[in-house]
Amino acid sequence: CQDQPKVEQKPFTTDDPDMKEIIWKKDGAKMVLIPEVLEVTPSTREIIPTTYDQFGDVVREEHEIVTPEKTVKVFDAFYMDVYEVTVGQFKKFLKSSSYEPDEPIDWTSVYGVSSTEKHPMIMVTWHDATAYAKWAGKRLPTEKEWEWAARGGLENREFLWGDEEILARDYANYDGTGGDDKWEYTAPVGSFRPNGYGLFDMSGNLWEWCQDWYSSDQISRVLRGGSWYHGPDLLRVARRNYYAPSYGRYDSGFRCVSGLN
Repeated sequence: CQDQPKVEQKPFTTDDPDMKEIIWKKDGAKMVLIPEVLEVTPSTREIIPTTYDQFGDVVREEHEIVTPEKTVKVFDAFYMDVYEVTVGQFKKFLKSSSYEPDEPIDWTSVYGVSSTEKHPMIMVTWHDATAYAKWAGKRLPTEKEWEWAARGGLENREFLWGDEEILARDYANYDGTGGDDKWEYTAPVGSFRPNGYGLFDMSGNLWEWCQDWYSSDQISRVLRGGSWYHGPDLLRVARRNYYAPSYGRYDSGFRCVSGLN
C-alpha cells in the first residue's frame, strides 16, 4: 500500500476563519495577530547643477533627479501572547522540560509578589525567558515589534490609550492603588482594559524582556512597558529599560511572539 501523505501539524489551533486569534498548543497561550509594518519613504527631488570640462565646455546640463515614493516593509505580521506568561505556565515549562535556571528560582519571593498561578511570572532572567520561548516554539519580541504591538494602532501617542495620564488606572497596574488598580503588587493577567490589538498589560504589571541589546556595548538587554513598582511616567510607550540578561527581578517578566506558521 502507498504511504499516506503527511499532514503538517500547526503549532496552534483556532476557530477564527480570519486567523486573527489562535491558541498556542504547547503552553495554551492565547495569541492575537499583529499587523505588518509598512514604512513610506517620501519622494525626493534633487537639482544637479551644470558641470564643465577644463576648457569651459558643458559636460552635462543642469538636470533634476526624482526619486519616487517607496513603501518598505519594516517587518511581517506576527502573533503575540495576549497576556504575560503566568506563574502556572512557567511551572508547566519547568516540569515538562529539562531546563534548569542558572540560579534556583526563589519561589518564596515569586509568590510574595505574584501570589497565584494566574499572576505573571517574575524573577526570570532574559535567559530563562528565552529558554521558555524556545520550549514553546516561539521567541521573544524584538523591541520594534513590542512597541508596534503596544501602541495598538495608535500612532504618536504618549501612552497605549492616548495622551491622558489620568486614564492610566484603567489600563495599567503601577505604583500604589486607585481606580481599577486594586493590587499593591502584580495583578492577575488581563485585569485591566486591553489596547487596540487586544493585548493586556502592555503597560504596567511587569517590565517585559525583548530580544535586543540595550546599546552597542552588549551588556544589558532591553525591557519595555513599566511595572507595578514604578510610577506612571514609565508607562509611556517609548520608555526603555535595561537589566543584565542574567538578572531576574520582582518587577520583570515576559511574553512571546511567533511568525505566521
